[in-house]
Amino acid sequence: QVQLVESGGGLVQAGTSLTLSCAASGIAFSRNAMAWYRQVPGKQREWVAVLSSGGGTTYADSVKDRFAISGDNDKNILYLQIRNVKPEDTGVYYCNAPYRPGPWGQGTQVTVSS
Repeated sequence: QVQLVESGGGLVQAGTSLTLSCAASGIAFSRNAMAWYRQVPGKQREWVAVLSSGGGTTYADSVKDRFAISGDNDKNILYLQIRNVKPEDTGVYYCNAPYRPGPWGQGTQVTVSS
């Protein structure tokens, strides 16, 4: 059974940096792509970054210059580093396996103040 627990969000000031974490169980990063998603009120959840099982990364155009996705295969923890946070980064961030999705976790709220 896949279980995903996101953490690291909070209220942050624009221009600072933030690192989100996703502790995963029941799925092996070494054999599955993992992704971060963001949802804002009134909009569908959208992917922002993908980490392939081979270590390759893909980013949504809106975040590719400031977001960095990485993973620790031994600890099964997925990270999302956000540099120079902007108000438009505000939302609830989730992780999941895009090609083998499990139940969604509770997400971690990021609120950016300008």
